[in-house]
Amino acid sequence: MNRTTFILAFAVASLDAQNSFAANAKPLPVQPIPDTVRVERDVTYLAKDRKELADIYTPKTIAPGARLPAVVIIHGGGFNDGDKAKSREVNYGVTVALNGYVGMSINYKLRKISGQVTWPQNLHDCKTAVRWLRANAERLHIDPDRIGVMGSSAGGNLAAMLALTRPSDGLEPSGPYGEFSSSVKCAVDFYGAVDLLNYHDVKMFAKTRAEAPEIYKKASPITYTYKDAPPILILHGTADDTVNVSQSETLAAALKKAGAPHELVIIPDAPHTFHLESVPGRDLRPLVIGFLDKHLKAAAR
Repeated sequence: MNRTTFILAFAVASLDAQNSFAANAKPLPVQPIPDTVRVERDVTYLAKDRKELADIYTPKTIAPGARLPAVVIIHGGGFNDGDKAKSREVNYGVTVALNGYVGMSINYKLRKISGQVTWPQNLHDCKTAVRWLRANAERLHIDPDRIGVMGSSAGGNLAAMLALTRPSDGLEPSGPYGEFSSSVKCAVDFYGAVDLLNYHDVKMFAKTRAEAPEIYKKASPITYTYKDAPPILILHGTADDTVNVSQSETLAAALKKAGAPHELVIIPDAPHTFHLESVPGRDLRPLVIGFLDKHLKAAAR
């Protein structure tokens, strides 16, 4: 099947469950790391002079000779904030490791001062993370042909960009690890802004949409849809007051028009920030892990 679009509606069972959405919009406590998961913290994956680091999540026990699929995890924060070790990203990292993946949660270039331009460096950092996984495949017991990506909010934009951009688009970093591909097999986009010309002015460009529409278009995943693109799972809540659900609907429509494989999951009343276990009445782990398994594990059988 070349094109798959699922719009799922999840009912909240009680008023208490509805009220918990407000609580989940606040920072959630970071969950403990299970004994069956190993975390290698603050790993250098960029050039030696860069301060941005990564956390690597792996199953504590890996069978001799096994080659695991891997997932790059990209945090959100409006391209200005966020961290690889926030509760949402830890939830992703623990979940993928518990399900037989290597997870790589990264920090990347953020805009911190007025006038600072951080795009496309932030995208280059994410592409370098994929290359780094391939360069370290032997040590980490990774199958370099089975790498995916997932990200939330700003990270959702970057995850979709990793899936949809190709070397011919002119957005590949020159290095490090330039001998390795930055391509991924699939992507999960949680409530990302993907049509920046129809979003709002973004500080990472240090220019407005009126000043530089071509840059906003170039940083929008909808610009790069094509028929044989890697499959993308898109999740978005209808109560998102930061990134309107129409952004994800626009990406799904563009992928549909191109004939590209995708799934769109609309979650009634879910706010902007949620992770796999924080939506009341719904455990998103089977959906997301099922998607990753289909595209990163089934292909190896």
